[in-house]
Amino acid sequence: MHFVNAKGILSAQNGMNLYRGCTHGCIYCDSRSSCYGFTHAFEDIEVKRNAPELLEKALRSKRKKCMIGTGAMCDPYMHCEEHLRLTRKCLEIIDRYGFGVSILTKSTRILRDLDLLRSIQEKAKCVVQMTLTTYDENLCRILEPNVSTTRERFDALRIFHENGIPTIVWLSPILPYINDTRENLEGILDYCIQAKVYGIICFGMGMTLREGDREYFYAALDRHFPGMKEQYRRRYGNAYQLQSDQWRELTALFQEKCRANGIVYDMDACFQYLHELPERYMQMSLF
Repeated sequence: MHFVNAKGILSAQNGMNLYRGCTHGCIYCDSRSSCYGFTHAFEDIEVKRNAPELLEKALRSKRKKCMIGTGAMCDPYMHCEEHLRLTRKCLEIIDRYGFGVSILTKSTRILRDLDLLRSIQEKAKCVVQMTLTTYDENLCRILEPNVSTTRERFDALRIFHENGIPTIVWLSPILPYINDTRENLEGILDYCIQAKVYGIICFGMGMTLREGDREYFYAALDRHFPGMKEQYRRRYGNAYQLQSDQWRELTALFQEKCRANGIVYDMDACFQYLHELPERYMQMSLF
């Protein structure tokens, strides 16, 4: 872990990444891809120590309230958050200035900030997003070794619903020959139904691989699924998009289950929900 002073914290779309890199160890992580230009080891977390100060300055100058997003490129609840509490400090600022927040994580550490998330939801809007990849707990510990298991994330989703905080699930990735089964999809969808999630974001029944990410993923296949790397190479070569051979059946099941249970699954509608702040908060800031 190393510390830097960032020049800015909010993107043009009001997203922020407080850390760079990750310690969760997910074998399929796209953020490892060479195109992101990491100049340090992926597990050597870069900490933007001045993020709270930059965020407060940015929010103070905004003329309208909006949703602030975090977690798109780097999980805000990695292991280092336990003692750095950088995410919590930023949530305190968002809460104080009356903005909304949208958080994407795979970690139940987010429950430590339930008090702040409830406060933000009462004043503006808070949406918690969680990725669910596999229903099988043993497989989860292989694919996502250093993070909360799927069952633990499901329990967190239920807690957020019980506390009036809406949730969205990212159903991703669907790994060919590994979790692209009807049983896996039904298990995840049943979790979503029980947790009463607002919506599910699914980019298709497959995964993506590119330079940097591909090498790490294939090394993991050699460790845990001997012979499968060759199967991938024969079927997909160096393709970026790897679609499951079961994509038609799985897509039909996904859409049918969502429609039957009132879960929003149109991606545009889900992203619109994540970015929209209720009209009553879209007003001139008093600060």
